[in-house]
Amino acid sequence: MNMEFAVSRDGTALVTLQAGSDTTARTEATTQLETTLETLADEGAITDWAVTDAEVYEPPTAPFDPHTISVAFTVTVTVEADDERRATEAGASEIDDALESADVESVSYTAPPTATAV
Repeated sequence: MNMEFAVSRDGTALVTLQAGSDTTARTEATTQLETTLETLADEGAITDWAVTDAEVYEPPTAPFDPHTISVAFTVTVTVEADDERRATEAGASEIDDALESADVESVSYTAPPTATAV
């Protein structure tokens, strides 16, 4: 019998952009990822999300060079499965597909996916 599970995954994504200062770069990178995740939620690809932090990953090496910002996030999807293990696998795959389809680049996961029956 299938049950519904919420599967969450924590990770980081690298966002490269032109910005005048580290603070501006962090703010703009956070806004970019928030906009992308909100769009995914509106489309139904994910059910919940949060952007939790942004740090300078690679500062500019010369004037007019871009900043690369590491933005931390949590993404949740809802899946149906007959057990927690299968839900975790299916949810992790759905999260990967959603982020890839939205062109979120350089995603690294900071923890294994977790599944909770809903």
